[in-house]
Amino acid sequence: MTDLTANNKHLMLFSGRAYPELAQEVADVLGTNLVPTRALAYANSEIYVRFEESVRGSDAFVIQSHAAPVNEWIMEQLIMVDALKRASAKRITVVAPFYPYARQDKKHLGREPISARLVADLYKAAGAHRIMSVDLHASQIQGFFDGPVDHLWGLPVLAEYVKAKYSTEDMCIVSPDAGRVRLADMWSDKLGCPLAIIHKRRDHEKANTVAVHEVVGDVAGKVCLLVDDMIDTAGTISQAALALRERGAEKVISAATHAVFSGPAAQRLNDSGMSEIIVTNTLPIVTTTPVSNLTVLSIAPLIAKAINAVFTDGSVTSLFEGQT
Repeated sequence: MTDLTANNKHLMLFSGRAYPELAQEVADVLGTNLVPTRALAYANSEIYVRFEESVRGSDAFVIQSHAAPVNEWIMEQLIMVDALKRASAKRITVVAPFYPYARQDKKHLGREPISARLVADLYKAAGAHRIMSVDLHASQIQGFFDGPVDHLWGLPVLAEYVKAKYSTEDMCIVSPDAGRVRLADMWSDKLGCPLAIIHKRRDHEKANTVAVHEVVGDVAGKVCLLVDDMIDTAGTISQAALALRERGAEKVISAATHAVFSGPAAQRLNDSGMSEIIVTNTLPIVTTTPVSNLTVLSIAPLIAKAINAVFTDGSVTSLFEGQT
């Protein structure tokens, strides 16, 4: 990619402390450096941030991946945005590869918050002009922020790997539940494969359990690709993999953008019998138990291309021609 700093000194990249390795990858692709930043936590857990270069007039991109502890990294990113605003940065873009609180995008019951909207309001109040994120859990989050939102898709990165490694002739794309049918449909269009859906219901006689009732579609003898936007505790995708194997699937693989991997996720994935679990590095992979057959693809080139497009006033949409 073109060395942007050779043409314009006003592009500046900033990284929080949650996952500086990803931010460094993005900087390397863009041919620039991360701005030296002094960040620390005081004894009472308050966060302090100071940039060690002038940021006046800059087009600033603040990269933070919201792994656990999520609330600490949100606060750090907000403080970084506030510092840039008060130091006269010309434009501030929040780059949140994994948007925090994305699953709290609506009220299911009375007296619940819509925390995804609250996060957008906090970014705006801190001084952000723009948000960039990858695979939002719900597309409606784009409307929560009063400004441009660049919604990037991890599908092209994942699909390119799948097409290179597996034959799509006997492949079936599988949605692990009703909520991911739209995503599975996009995968089906991308790879030209049939679609199957796992229909599940909660077992009301047992707390916190899911009973898989049926698989809608022909999966017998096929390589089944389970697709999702994230893998958190891995309960849904592991049970889906078991249901597919019980119904005669030749092989089960999975692809998801965000590897949250909370709690029992690693053990569940290892016990699921999936041949390969494909994720991207929007989040750091932190598990006490290694995940077998895990493949991690870099999302840095995609984020770098989007930053380049925003900085040069190009089209971010053009990065996803053919995606809907």
